[in-house]
Amino acid sequence: MSMLRIQRCRLSRAPLALTLAGMMAPAYAHNGPPFPIIDNKRVGPCMIALWTHPDIGTGTFWIMVDPPPGEAVPKDLHVRLAVQPLESRVPERVYDVARDESTRQLQYKALVPFDRQEFIRARVILDSSAGTGEASATVEITPVGPGSRWELLLYLSPFLGIAFLWLRAITRRRRIAL
Repeated sequence: MSMLRIQRCRLSRAPLALTLAGMMAPAYAHNGPPFPIIDNKRVGPCMIALWTHPDIGTGTFWIMVDPPPGEAVPKDLHVRLAVQPLESRVPERVYDVARDESTRQLQYKALVPFDRQEFIRARVILDSSAGTGEASATVEITPVGPGSRWELLLYLSPFLGIAFLWLRAITRRRRIAL
């Protein structure tokens, strides 16, 4: 292949690459495993971590409770989770959370209904005879998957493009071999 042909080939692909790069948008949705929004924070008589999987429909929150060094978790510990949209379109809802027995760690689990994608404030409230405390964090409620067929097509487009280029390369090799 001549050097001139290689340069022409590279130049012809540059507009396509620039167009595709310009179409890229940042991804804000969350569609993976749970993630922490509060980690190793002293709240009242305990150290807590708050993990979430904030999906529209039912969002899941896990509150992990550990004693501070040299202390113990109070036996009468009562844990609640309060949730409210940042735009205050509905009043704050407070949920009594149940202890999650599926793990050895002292952990509580709350299932919270969400009806739209928005930012919310999640507040963990601890009450016990040893003291009370609370911690809060902001998190975005996200859709479970692609919202429409067009979004699915958009997400699949890089893979379809790679498949197209792969098939094109195979057909060119076959033509050259003949």
